[in-house]
Amino acid sequence: MSDHAPIQSANAGSQTTYDVAIVGGGLSGGLIALALHQARPEFRIALIEAGKTLGGNHRWSWFSSDLSEEGHALLSSFRKDRWEDGYDVRFPKYQRKLATGYNSLSSVNFHERLTRALPQGTLHLGRRASGIDARGVDLDDGSRINARSVIDCRTFTSSKHLNGGWQVFLGRHMTLEKAHGIARPVIMDASVDQVAPHGNGGAYRFVYVLPLGAHDVFVEDTYYADDPDLDRSALSARIDQYCHQSGWKDGTPMGHESGVLPVLTGGDFSAYQDEVRIEGVTIAGARGGFTHPLTSYTIPMAVENALAIAQEADLPGPQLAAMMEVRARTHWRKTGYYRLLARFLFFAAKPEKRVNVFQRFYSLREGLIERFYTGKSTGFDRVRVLWGNPPVSIPRAIAAMFKRGKPLKPEKTV
Repeated sequence: MSDHAPIQSANAGSQTTYDVAIVGGGLSGGLIALALHQARPEFRIALIEAGKTLGGNHRWSWFSSDLSEEGHALLSSFRKDRWEDGYDVRFPKYQRKLATGYNSLSSVNFHERLTRALPQGTLHLGRRASGIDARGVDLDDGSRINARSVIDCRTFTSSKHLNGGWQVFLGRHMTLEKAHGIARPVIMDASVDQVAPHGNGGAYRFVYVLPLGAHDVFVEDTYYADDPDLDRSALSARIDQYCHQSGWKDGTPMGHESGVLPVLTGGDFSAYQDEVRIEGVTIAGARGGFTHPLTSYTIPMAVENALAIAQEADLPGPQLAAMMEVRARTHWRKTGYYRLLARFLFFAAKPEKRVNVFQRFYSLREGLIERFYTGKSTGFDRVRVLWGNPPVSIPRAIAAMFKRGKPLKPEKTV
């Protein structure tokens, strides 16, 4: 018998003790479950999700250059949209096509693939965790799932120890009566008005467009804001306006998604880890700090962490938790440069002029842009982004270097 085969809990009668219990069936939790199953098919895994489906209502996208060969292999079995011909960006002063391949995965396809790939008994949907400890998970129906190792992949929570702004967005998938004529994704159309909803001041705003088929298009209105308020009706009206200006009429809505993501400018990460830590429990995903501070991207980190956890699957729970805490601190240290850029964006650039920061960035070399998104900018890349004709004044930039920003407060949806 394998040392890690499921065993019976002495205190729970016939109740099974799992090798690993994962709380949260979003991107991070689902990929960890898949990577563990592929690496150790004999493991018994419990993937616990409060919702009725895995992945919630989201769409995750990434550049082909973001992932290693192993990372691409982990995602290879998911049905996804792919554009090998690159993508476009649009700004007030220019448009540009970049050659890097682009990919997008819907939560519907995420759920369908994991439902087929993971063994029967792995998924525990519609079950909310009421308590987590190093030996298992208590559920709100009074039952308990015992496990040798527990991984917390619940969503990010605001904290007084982390500072920054927010990326607010609303997206709509539509089927149009006439073909839209878009060949490639437009990942950033910042030629639109640079205003917050209802015209309340400036904000860096762009529209994100994915051609999902000849008649299917996904349009998302996004802006960087100082506050996390999500006004669905205002953003929906802006999508209507964008579609009208693009000549896309009589579209049938097929789905929506919305979100408020943190854009980190600084903070006390050790204090944050103390705040979210549960002794002996591994923390992954955005809750563990594994995001790109400026873009809020999570795919590269989620994939790398899933592979790392699968590689160290034999570690006892407390050791795995310690390993991931070290990875989180290393990630925080290595991404300090991007938090500096986020401070420039929020504190050095006037809201209505924030578009100039990205407009200048996208005029740089393609390899630099690729490394930026994956969080692996070289020393020369970092100098090049700041060198030359900066989009913000030098005095304001110097002042921004020493500001950390407001503590992240919970978002408000209206």
